[in-house]
Amino acid sequence: MVCAATEVDTHSAKVVTLPDEPPTAGSVAFLVAMLAAGSIGEELLFRGYGLQVLIAAIGPWATVLPLGILFGALHLGNPGATYLSSAITAGFGILFGYAYLRSRDLWLPIGLHFGWNFTLPVFGVNMSGLRIRVTGYEMTWSAGDLWSGGKYGPEASVLTLGVLALLFLYIRSVRVGRQTSPLIDPPSEGAVCETSQPLPS
Repeated sequence: MVCAATEVDTHSAKVVTLPDEPPTAGSVAFLVAMLAAGSIGEELLFRGYGLQVLIAAIGPWATVLPLGILFGALHLGNPGATYLSSAITAGFGILFGYAYLRSRDLWLPIGLHFGWNFTLPVFGVNMSGLRIRVTGYEMTWSAGDLWSGGKYGPEASVLTLGVLALLFLYIRSVRVGRQTSPLIDPPSEGAVCETSQPLPS
């Protein structure tokens, strides 16, 4: 049985310290590596080569919106998932796709994805229905599932809709160095390519 050493209580949430499960350098490193691998893998799958080919063929939003919805639908099988959690997760999928459209590079959606996935365990809440402990803290809510997200975590919370809207506004307004994608932005037919310099003999 785990006894709480300290509690920080508000009207809606309680942060409980779990002294029997202290974090270690190894556990933190493992969590970072696991979340990074998951974020990179999902972004390569949903925002990688396939997305770029589809954007070139049918257009940006005709690609980003359906793939974002598919991203959310695939999370319906997670523990504690609801239609609201799936809709919010689809919103994140669309956000990551929009981040790719702005940057033409996977670094931005990967960074956003990893940052979100890392933040939730740090605050001691479930991530997409998965319970990951790393800091020795756990947050419990008394505000109800609509506000806390219930067993699925904050991604099933109406509060996250506000976070999602703010992230969209930020990605829209922040200055991003846009790369050139040979699949989405191919050179025009009349463009003159630079000739490569001969190698020294």
